Amino acid sequence: MMPPFMQQISITYRCAMRFREKELEDTGLAGCQTPYLTALCRQPGMTQEELAKELSVNKSSVTRQLAVLEEKGYVRREADPHDKRSLLVFPTEKTQEMMGRIFGCYGAWNEYLTQDFTQEEKDELSRMMVRIAQRAEAYVRGEQDMPDACGTED
Repeated sequence: MMPPFMQQISITYRCAMRFREKELEDTGLAGCQTPYLTALCRQPGMTQEELAKELSVNKSSVTRQLAVLEEKGYVRREADPHDKRSLLVFPTEKTQEMMGRIFGCYGAWNEYLTQDFTQEEKDELSRMMVRIAQRAEAYVRGEQDMPDACGTED
């Protein structure tokens, strides 16, 4: 059974994707695609591998999502002039025009979830979630080990 804390994070994440999907229904975007666009607007010209690392997802997921986003006109891919095996990914003007709406969805969802929190509670939750995310990313990057992970023995 999944520990309650992780179960709650998982539920919240899935509900956030459904919220974004509903709010952006007229755009053809899936809720799980907005982080790709956000990352690409922050750093246009990333490789697909860099994007996978940035989002902590596997490369095959990036390839699939980018194919859909490219088909819908949200991204374009170009060969890397320094490495012909790599593709550089750029947001299109269509994406740039959508970013205000996407950030609006993020803000509305955060406000909805924390509407009954005091400012101090919001600040503390934010600090704690940053620490949790940093620790998770450190593990994925191989910077930290987890002793006896998943009940395995040496």
